[in-house]
Amino acid sequence: MIEPSPLRTVWFGVALSDLWFVVVFWFLAMFLFLDGWDFGVGAVFALRDDRHEREQCLAAIGPFWDGNEVWLVVFGGGLFAAFPAVYAALFSRHYLLLFGVLGTLILRGMAPEFYEQREDEAWRRWWGRAFVAGSVGAPFLLGVFAGNWLLGVDGVALASVVVGLAVIALNVASGAAFLRLKTTGGLRDEMPALGVRAAAAYLALVVVALGLLALRPGFGDALLTPVPAALVAGSVLLGVGYVLAARRDRPYVALGAAGGLTGALVALVAALLYPTVEPMTGLTVEEAIIGAPAVELLTVGAALLIPLVLTYFAVLYSAFSGPIDAEESY
Repeated sequence: MIEPSPLRTVWFGVALSDLWFVVVFWFLAMFLFLDGWDFGVGAVFALRDDRHEREQCLAAIGPFWDGNEVWLVVFGGGLFAAFPAVYAALFSRHYLLLFGVLGTLILRGMAPEFYEQREDEAWRRWWGRAFVAGSVGAPFLLGVFAGNWLLGVDGVALASVVVGLAVIALNVASGAAFLRLKTTGGLRDEMPALGVRAAAAYLALVVVALGLLALRPGFGDALLTPVPAALVAGSVLLGVGYVLAARRDRPYVALGAAGGLTGALVALVAALLYPTVEPMTGLTVEEAIIGAPAVELLTVGAALLIPLVLTYFAVLYSAFSGPIDAEESY
């Protein structure tokens, strides 16, 4: 049995246990948003038959996708460092699911490299399918993992499956807004309409997921408390904002709204969990945090490293800003 930390470390009026709870979910939101549009581009790839447009999809994410995955590593590392008992409990219960996530991420990483190696239609067709499978499979499995985490279940619950489908739809909306910014021609012109359909599908799936969640003991009342209710209402407004921005050809606003939707989804999971951080074990945030002085050293280290990571991403996206060249390839 895991005993609560003997000291509740507080800096500047903020408990470090609460701070790290927020930071870990922020890492997850950063990954789901930044790599989310990469996943969405992979889904759009599946919908395009034109070889040049497929090349544009790959070229658009080429400089970014592997860097974006840093946030998944940071999320796992942060969870392990700050809440090792939660990391052990979650990851040991979901070995197969997380191996599936890793497998699909590896497939998504390998596929574009091999796709470009041979001028052979059959070769490209199969690696194109691998790219799509990795791009759709990874967010689906991550959504199922998040749903299982929230519900505190071992198997695969229907609500978790719906969350997985919702994450795919959200990624397609992000990917459509991203391709609207990065590409030209017919592909670019069709992205707003696709993004609108994806955003509508996301909101519909969220309604279904919330309905399934409300049927479970304790969640119905929790959804009516101020923070979760505000996040749900905010998601509706952000979804409407995405649709209006896409129809008025405001891709930056649409992409920002997609980011807001991603943040609201992750924040809703965190809000429904808090103060428990692992429902299956019943561990609260304060019980699961590592003790002082380890959490203090971790906080100092994060305060030094996170600005460096953010600076790297600012330079990366600044260096490769603007639409890709029409003939550019991966």
